[in-house]
Amino acid sequence: MLIRTCWKLVFCFLLLAGVKSTAIAEQASSTSARQQSERYAALEKSLSGATMVGYFTDSHEPSTKLTSDRYDLKSVRHLGEGQWLFQTRIRYGEHDVTLPLTLPIYWAGDTPVITVEKLAIPGFGTFDARVLIYANHYAGFWSGADHGGHLFGVIEREPKKKKGTADGR
Repeated sequence: MLIRTCWKLVFCFLLLAGVKSTAIAEQASSTSARQQSERYAALEKSLSGATMVGYFTDSHEPSTKLTSDRYDLKSVRHLGEGQWLFQTRIRYGEHDVTLPLTLPIYWAGDTPVITVEKLAIPGFGTFDARVLIYANHYAGFWSGADHGGHLFGVIEREPKKKKGTADGR
């Protein structure tokens, strides 16, 4: 009788522990979903209307040579399943092209990383890249055809103009 009672207590304990761990997992899952949604919204807000202004290196050039580049981001929107639509204008050297790019973004904790593999960009070529975005900065590595390099810069936002005047006064 005592053994049966002990087994019943052990069974009840295990059952309660399982229910509690399931509840904790469900709470963590909803927290994660909420955090993920907040991160997506924050990324859309921080990049839409912003400009990525920086430099890149090229393995065909001396390591000290930096070439400026500029990415004007009209809008950035999450499409689902890790895909993001960037309405962008790309400017560097003789290039100045506006086009939509669907780019995968993966997350390293709270940090978005644009992760491109064999992405064909009309007029530019096919590229691989990893670009980390953090605290209004970006940095990463790119490669295309027979060369590659580093890229880095800042994410700038135009100051919002006040309503009523063209110059914001």
